[in-house]
Amino acid sequence: MRTRRIALALAASALAPALLAAAPAFAADAARPAAVAATSAPGTGVDDLSDDDVRVAVARILHTATRNGDKAVIREADKALGGTIEDQRAFLETGYRLAQAEDDAVATARILHAATKNGDKAVIREAGKALDANTPEALRAFIETGYRLARAEDDRVAVARILADPTTGAALRAAAEDVIDGTPEELRYFLEVGRYEVGR
Repeated sequence: MRTRRIALALAASALAPALLAAAPAFAADAARPAAVAATSAPGTGVDDLSDDDVRVAVARILHTATRNGDKAVIREADKALGGTIEDQRAFLETGYRLAQAEDDAVATARILHAATKNGDKAVIREAGKALDANTPEALRAFIETGYRLARAEDDRVAVARILADPTTGAALRAAAEDVIDGTPEELRYFLEVGRYEVGR
């Protein structure tokens, strides 16, 4: 398992050197709708879409991928748009899912690398699981929800350490006690900003 993780991390570095080393920029809107749902009623399959709807769906995916810096999706969507309508339908049916998985593997490997440097045990554990599973679904689940929850687990540990530190002052202790059972976003804000606003 460890060997596969290292291999994936190396492949990720080679595939997308320009991606951020920290959390992916698209994490806030990572839950992307299915390609078909973007242009048609729920339950409609790619085969039921008109040629124009197929082209629009691929173009929308390309637009979102460009905004998010998803290099594999950009590459495959560009290729599909430059090809036949059959190429575009194939992209919507299978190519998009596989290209997104490639981008998600890159992002997950980079998150794992940063977490290893920082000693973030929960993130290391969950990113490792996603890379070991190596399926589009596991990688997407990590990017959409697993990373946020694992980071919150690590952040909660960091806040607990502040509380356990005998040198922690009264103001910082009170602020840490207020946030330790908070949301992932509240924990992150406290560690990045709030702790410095109250001092020790």
